[in-house]
Amino acid sequence: MLIYCISQLMTALNEGKEVSQVVRFRAFDMLVATNRNTAGSGYGQLKAALERLAGTRISTNIVTGGKEVFRTFGLIESAEVVRETRDGRMQEVEIKLSDWVFNAIRSKEVLTLHRDYFRLRKPLERRIYEIARKHCGAQKEWRVSLALLQKKCGSNSTLREFRRLVLNIVREDREHDHMPDYSITFDEQDDMIAFTNRQGVKMVLPQATAPQLDADVYETARMLAPGFDVHFLEREWRSWLPETPRNPEAAFLGFCRKWMQNRKDTG
Repeated sequence: MLIYCISQLMTALNEGKEVSQVVRFRAFDMLVATNRNTAGSGYGQLKAALERLAGTRISTNIVTGGKEVFRTFGLIESAEVVRETRDGRMQEVEIKLSDWVFNAIRSKEVLTLHRDYFRLRKPLERRIYEIARKHCGAQKEWRVSLALLQKKCGSNSTLREFRRLVLNIVREDREHDHMPDYSITFDEQDDMIAFTNRQGVKMVLPQATAPQLDADVYETARMLAPGFDVHFLEREWRSWLPETPRNPEAAFLGFCRKWMQNRKDTG
């Protein structure tokens, strides 16, 4: 959620717009962009995440001018559900970021992430991507020892178990290219992990989103793509979106037409 809020402000900054510590967004858009469940349970999890985020605090002791300064602060100052549906689902959410987070954004000290970051299901995969994004960046390659990678990940596993987990990720990436931005390989002889930039880091957060579609459009979609689950097609369409459409219903139906045409051409 914090990444989503930051991405909204970074996009606005890159477009030369004024930004504020207060971020307002539609709950549905946030759930879609972060690849979360949009059913009732998804909204409940979102509300629980707001409570956890509001309760998270960071403490630091920084030495400046020979003096140690202790400081503690939160990631957000407040969160509010601005609007809810009759059945209690949140529609609009407003979050006020802390001064520390907002200053980092305004100074452009925040890294952008690939949209497929949210499709990584394993926490270790996400952490490894974050480390690669920070250290490899736009370089062609970055190498790190397995032991140091474990330390950077903050893993409490034994080195043997950590190696097994990483090797599984390496194997899956070799077979499916599922890691965003960087391919990952393992040199068993030197116990080194190598991250190779695929085609240059791209700024793709936030993912383009579209509002909830009118109920009538699904009937038309069923006629355009007979035999297909229209909700599956909608998920495919939303993950494909290159930009937010002006007319979501028309854009979705156009996607359904092309979907069927591609099936006919390849059939």
